[in-house]
Amino acid sequence: MRPTRRSIALGLAALPVTGSVAGPALAARPAIAPLSAEDRALVDKAAAYLQDLTEAKGRFVQTDARGTMTQGAIYLKRPGKARFAYEPPSGLLVVADGANVSIADSRLKTFDRYPLMATPLSIFLARQIRLDKGVVVSRVSRLADGFSITARDGKREAEGEITLTFSNDPVALIGWAVTDAQGFSTRIRLASLEKTSGLASSLFVLNDPRPKNPGRAKM
Repeated sequence: MRPTRRSIALGLAALPVTGSVAGPALAARPAIAPLSAEDRALVDKAAAYLQDLTEAKGRFVQTDARGTMTQGAIYLKRPGKARFAYEPPSGLLVVADGANVSIADSRLKTFDRYPLMATPLSIFLARQIRLDKGVVVSRVSRLADGFSITARDGKREAEGEITLTFSNDPVALIGWAVTDAQGFSTRIRLASLEKTSGLASSLFVLNDPRPKNPGRAKM
């Protein structure tokens, strides 16, 4: 089974990163043990950081389930908005407008749109970051210089999960991995992500660029 364009692109847009690797469909999940007080403290620290991250821009490097690496520019504007502009030779442009995630591929001349709430990205693009309500945190891992949190939307278990990776000092988002319902994982590493303000609204608008009547001859 091959990863779909949706699983590849939404890893972005859905931030090396820890997380699951490509594989077969996700098996039934075992019962999740309650978080320890130390784990909960890290979750609260991550939520506070994300809540304060209202606008940001930077660079990203993406590795999809087939090992293909691409890079580009990232723009975030909470709630709900993100833009991933991939550099050539990739033809991808991915935009979350607050309600949907749109994916345009200029090379393949395709355009797809998915509800933002049906993707794990909605967890950290939400207006109110709540990692203790409506979100299932399945794992908190300590790393040499940071920590990672694996979570999924409690109401959309089949839609996959996201692993957010943070540095310790200072606390900052440095990457993420999205694993879809088929078990394919896309990893994003942030080369830089800095807070900013005044990002243009036009950055978060992506309409279908294809001709409305492609079979119609020009007059």
